[in-house]
Amino acid sequence: MKQLTRIITVVMLLMTVLQLSAQDQVVQLYEGKASGSEDWNWEEAQQYSGLFQTEVVYNVTNPSLLVFKPENPNGTAIIIAPGGGFQTLSINREGIEVAKELASKGVTAFVLKYRLIHSKTDNPAKELLNNLKDRDAHYERSERVQKMAGNDCKTAIKYVRNNADEFGINTHKVGVIGFSAGATVILESVLNNNEAENLPNFAASLYGGPSDDLLAKEIPREIPLFIAAASDDQLKLAPKSIALYSKWLKTEYPVELHVYAKGGHGFGMKTQNLPVDSWYKRFEDWLIQYKYLK
Repeated sequence: MKQLTRIITVVMLLMTVLQLSAQDQVVQLYEGKASGSEDWNWEEAQQYSGLFQTEVVYNVTNPSLLVFKPENPNGTAIIIAPGGGFQTLSINREGIEVAKELASKGVTAFVLKYRLIHSKTDNPAKELLNNLKDRDAHYERSERVQKMAGNDCKTAIKYVRNNADEFGINTHKVGVIGFSAGATVILESVLNNNEAENLPNFAASLYGGPSDDLLAKEIPREIPLFIAAASDDQLKLAPKSIALYSKWLKTEYPVELHVYAKGGHGFGMKTQNLPVDSWYKRFEDWLIQYKYLK
């Protein structure tokens, strides 16, 4: 049994190396320390989480972008914000795997590693679940980091537009997609953004849980929105997706909502042999509809 466990661990590590090596480059979003976290001195780390059954990144202090370039860029760029309760990043299932799929269709994809709450143990997933037992306390703890992460997303949008020629990107085709906490991060760039040049052209929210304060903010301009969630979300966040849909609908801005009966929270690119597995195909159809994919 011990030998089998060692073999599984080695295989998982090799898979991680192969996945990470597929990125074309890593871009640091800031020169020096990011504003607001200048005194953060802990080290970014990554591990396979048996609890979440996927690879997670934690203790991010220096935000960066993992760049995935398509062979034939179609002009569209999408910044991907993985979820993880503002304490971890589900870097594969909600980041790298999404980026690879997009790049295979001609989209230049950027996985955003945004700033996170400091994990004080070497088991960030367990620490996060313990913190979520008191949802209000965790929200207060993460509120400041949420704003920082939102600024990281805005900075990422600015970087992509400023370097559009290098990547073969149309500056009017820069979008964002976020999962869970990552959905809040990308919505910060849409709903809490006073700089028009840093607004995305389109957005997608996957099983997000934006705060009432964020939902109360005005939509600055017409930004098409795609939303997907599952009714059996363990964190009971499906109503937040419905509220987000209703907000866009009232303005008569383009919005599309998919709520699956089963799928749970954090389905991402996981295969469950359920209808929810097709969410990515629906997202792809949506991109084609708005001419972000051919």
